[in-house]
Amino acid sequence: MIKQLLSWRTFAILFGLAIVAISFYYISSITKEMEIAEKEKVKTTVEGIKYLSSLENNADANFATYVVTQNTTIPMIIVGKNGTIEFRNIDSSKIQKDSTFLSHKVAELKALKQYIVADFGYGKSTIYYGNSPMLEKLKLYPLMQMAIIVVFISIIIIAIFNAQKSLQNQVWVGMSKETAHQMGTPLSSIVGWMELLKDHEENRESIVEMEKDVMRLQLVADRFSKIGSTPILEEENVVPRLQNMVDYMQLRAPKKVSITFDSNGATEAIYLLSGPLFDWVVENLIRNALDAMEGAGTIRINLTNTTRQIVIDICDSGKGIPKTSFKKVFRPGYSTKQRGWGLGLSLAKRIISVYHNGQIFVKNSELGKGTTFRIILTR
Repeated sequence: MIKQLLSWRTFAILFGLAIVAISFYYISSITKEMEIAEKEKVKTTVEGIKYLSSLENNADANFATYVVTQNTTIPMIIVGKNGTIEFRNIDSSKIQKDSTFLSHKVAELKALKQYIVADFGYGKSTIYYGNSPMLEKLKLYPLMQMAIIVVFISIIIIAIFNAQKSLQNQVWVGMSKETAHQMGTPLSSIVGWMELLKDHEENRESIVEMEKDVMRLQLVADRFSKIGSTPILEEENVVPRLQNMVDYMQLRAPKKVSITFDSNGATEAIYLLSGPLFDWVVENLIRNALDAMEGAGTIRINLTNTTRQIVIDICDSGKGIPKTSFKKVFRPGYSTKQRGWGLGLSLAKRIISVYHNGQIFVKNSELGKGTTFRIILTR
């Protein structure tokens, strides 16, 4: 389904570009033809003016006058040999408002090489001509069309992105709820069997350890159930939560791995949290760090608490991540482990960014030296 959405997005972009290219070529051709036609019309008008200037009387002036008066759209400025200026089809109110309007217009048309030199019998004059209103609109049409198509393609891309995001959300919710449901049944059964085993004194020690594992499984099931629904956020002190997680993971880490926590003197860092989900993020990052170190190394968790932010850095001395993969590691399905599903960090990003309105990213990493993940919780 996602591949289909991506193919549709590509098709929409290519289709839009094709329309723009064809339209631009077609309109450009029409515009060029109109420019040539208008230039010929200006030449005809100039010839009419020349003919009228050469007549000693008005006996044969009817046709020439008709030709000259037919040009009602193309603006013209006639500059005589002595600097005299006449104009046609130009709004006189613009000239009244700005005395330099004609001189600026002449300079503009001269730069565009839109002028004709003609002799009306009293010295050579230069006729500068502009574009008719219709031609000006036609020149703007491709830009307007391009803007409309860009907006259209943007809407399609946003719609596809939202559909893709909605599909991913449905997958997360469905997977999480089903996992929590599937775990709930055997857990209930195990709890029942444990109650029966408590009747025998010799099982007491084993039952204590089994209860710890069952509580752990119940916590995991609870986390999955919260992923599948909107979690309830409560004011929590991040400092003891991080300390508890460090203590818990240190007991389960290899002996040659040291996990430390430094709050930089802070005893409180209050934030609206879903405690179980936040713990899951930290645990996931620590487990990834343990996998990257292969049995030996250090993991340091540093917290900085300010009035506006809580910044948490989780640093390890593992094998590191290539810079090209800094963003890829959060994509669903991306994993460097042979047996990994590539869901841990994508879930962590969802928990921090969607549920806690925060940020999680790879702050820095160096191959062979380690990686630092940063979590920012903004108040």
